Amino acid sequence: MSDKVSTRTAAPGDIPAISELHARVFGPGRFARSAYRVREGKRDGGTLSPFCRVAIRGNRLIASVIFTEVRIGHVAGALLLGPLAVDPEFAGRGFGRQLVAEGLEEAKTAGRALVLLVGDEPYYARLGFQRVPPGQITLPGPVNPARILAASLIDGALSTARGLVSAA
Repeated sequence: MSDKVSTRTAAPGDIPAISELHARVFGPGRFARSAYRVREGKRDGGTLSPFCRVAIRGNRLIASVIFTEVRIGHVAGALLLGPLAVDPEFAGRGFGRQLVAEGLEEAKTAGRALVLLVGDEPYYARLGFQRVPPGQITLPGPVNPARILAASLIDGALSTARGLVSAA
């Protein structure tokens, strides 16, 4: 197996390997996570947005990040990042950060205004995410409001986003 790791846009054929990675990294509790709850409402079910990314070593998928098209309140055009998963054998090597950065750049180039996630501010702040003011944006299910983060890809995008996040 090659030691070289490459990244690319996720393809439909990657879905089984992504699902297996999520099961290994997050276990059965993954379905209670907000990102899964939002995607439950999508009509296109298992399709991937063009911003989803994977990292591959040889023929093994070692990391993935999913971006889901969402509405905030009644306004479409935002993305929900998550889950981000890295095979524990490859954790701490920057593959997750690389995938997120690549996906954000593609989303910005495509004209997306805002990317949301539920996560650790110290990790994601390095990638341009900041805490959303409490109550401004809500997600389905129990979510600690201090963990709702957003990256404005267009200046001022966060200040105008308000309401419940739902599948677009």
